Amino acid sequence: MTTSTTSRLLSGPAGAVVHTIRSSALGRIDFEVLDPVAELDLLHTWVTRPTSRFWGLGALTHEELRDLYLHVDSLPSHHAFLVRRDGLPIVLLQTYEPESDPVGEVYDARPGDAGVHLLIGDRGAPVPGFSTHVADLVAGFVFAHPAVDRLVIEPDVGNERAVARAVKSGFELGPRVQLPDKTGQLAFLTRERWERMQTERG
Repeated sequence: MTTSTTSRLLSGPAGAVVHTIRSSALGRIDFEVLDPVAELDLLHTWVTRPTSRFWGLGALTHEELRDLYLHVDSLPSHHAFLVRRDGLPIVLLQTYEPESDPVGEVYDARPGDAGVHLLIGDRGAPVPGFSTHVADLVAGFVFAHPAVDRLVIEPDVGNERAVARAVKSGFELGPRVQLPDKTGQLAFLTRERWERMQTERG
C-alpha cells in the first residue's frame, strides 16, 4: 500500500505502513511512518553509536531526541520513517523538500527534488551488497511518488563510506557545500538514471 499527501513526498500517520516492497534479496520491506515515542529507545540506541557520529544526534538525551522527531513529524516538508525487513527495524529514513531545508539555500533546487537521509541501524541475516540493496529500495520508495524526479543527498565530506556508497548506488557527485553543521557533498540521482539502472540489472 502506498499513501500520499498533497506533498510530493509520501507520508501518513505515526506508525502507519505507507509502502511495502518485496525484495528478492532482503524479503519484505515495510516503510513505516516513525513513531518517535514508541520507538524512542531504538532510535536513541542507533543515533548514539560511534558509527552514527555523522548523523549528529549522539549527544541528545532521550527527551531531546523524542522532541526533535515530534517536531519533524509536525512539518509538512519533512518526514521520518522506520524501515523494517521482515518486521526487523533496519533503517531510519528521513525525506524532505530541499527548498524548505537549509540545503535549499546552497544549490538550485528543482520542483521535483526530494532530499534523503539514511541511517542503517541493523541488518538482519547477512546479505552480500546489503547497503546497495537498501539504497535501491529507498530510491524506489521515494520515486513511488510520481512528482519526484530527482533524489538529493548531502553526506558529510568526512563520511567517505557514505559518499562511496552513494556513487556505487548510482548517484552523481555535485559540488561541496557549506551547511550549518557540516561541509556536505551534494550528490544526485535522477529518476531516469535510476530506472535505467533497474533495467540493466534485469
